Amino acid sequence: MVSENNQGRVAIVTGAGHGIGKGIAEAFAASGASVVVADRDITRAEAVADALDVRDGAAVLPVEVDVRSHTLVEAMVERAVAELGGIDVLVNNAGVYPNNPVVEMHEDEWDAVFDTNVKGMFLVSRAVARRMIDRGQGGRIVNISSGAAESGRVGAAHYCASKAAVNMFTRVLALELAPHDIMVNAVGPGLIEVPGWDLNQEYIDAIVNANPLRRVGTPEDIAHAVLYLASPQTTYTTGTVLYVDGGSLAGRPLPYSGQ
Repeated sequence: MVSENNQGRVAIVTGAGHGIGKGIAEAFAASGASVVVADRDITRAEAVADALDVRDGAAVLPVEVDVRSHTLVEAMVERAVAELGGIDVLVNNAGVYPNNPVVEMHEDEWDAVFDTNVKGMFLVSRAVARRMIDRGQGGRIVNISSGAAESGRVGAAHYCASKAAVNMFTRVLALELAPHDIMVNAVGPGLIEVPGWDLNQEYIDAIVNANPLRRVGTPEDIAHAVLYLASPQTTYTTGTVLYVDGGSLAGRPLPYSGQ
């Protein structure tokens, strides 16, 4: 699946109890890393942790955390350092994505999206970056953005705006942490098929028809991109967003218009 290039490293993955986060946690475990499987639902986190194919010498730590809580975030990071010895990689994957038109949207829904997708990323990144700096061995932070940061869609004003904020947060954090040899990048998924997704077929077909590769993505597609950006060999890439969207942002795949 992936090369064994993460042996001896520790990775925290938030929102790892399902979907893309689960796929990322699986990829890190398969490549030899110890993995903190962090999710606000401890039952899901434990189920993922129990199923991980962990290599010799690696460990798995399921942790219940709500990334919106400074106290819970600090407790998670302290456990990771105390029980696993340090943090080499952080993947900020936790996020929410409700849909409602602006004129029908409640203020608390807007706040919930920004509190999780943006504030939560800030709290976890700050806590981990402080430990990485103190440790003095560099590190990698990979934020999960979205193609929605570049291309708006009806009903997702809060989600699209939050992911645009993630992109700029990624760039600024990359500037601030570069002197400490901490690379900060983002991966921007397109439509990714995950178990239990609540999407109608008309919407899925519209996405596929506008996608040059004519398919939806998988969590494994995103995991491979995350492992690349988190690799210790990736030493000259920081402050960038890698879109993994089947070419959706490249333009519209219209028929050739020449004569």
